[in-house]
Amino acid sequence: MSRHIQITFDAHDPRALSVFWRDVLGYVHPAPPGVELPAGADPLAAWDDFLERMGVPEERRNSSSAIEDPDGAGPRVFFQQVPEDKVAKNRVHLDVRAAPGLAGDERMAALEAECERLLKLGATRVQRYEPQPPMSGGHIVMLDPEGNEFCLD
Repeated sequence: MSRHIQITFDAHDPRALSVFWRDVLGYVHPAPPGVELPAGADPLAAWDDFLERMGVPEERRNSSSAIEDPDGAGPRVFFQQVPEDKVAKNRVHLDVRAAPGLAGDERMAALEAECERLLKLGATRVQRYEPQPPMSGGHIVMLDPEGNEFCLD
């Protein structure tokens, strides 16, 4: 039997990093427990209201955040606040499948277009790797706003 997983990021600013990854992955912020959000409602504003009602001090309201796949297929992603800086290359990184089924120039053009979109969200481009068939279709290495490495492939 397979297991469901949650991916957890250590972060200085969980809310901002969750917004970045929400927009990268097409995920959503879930509603607070027991809260039914009307269509078009801002789940982050609902969380602010919920945490205030629960008596969570303002300085602790950005201690965590989460995003979920709206289709329920992908893993939940959790962001937890930590005081320490990232000091080395992350040992696990995400590969964002931005060009499924494409190859060669068409694939790399799709990766470049996605790279441009993510740069506007706050990502940093590190390096492009050209296709080397049959082992590699090519990819682009990037960093999220807190320096976590990920690949567009």
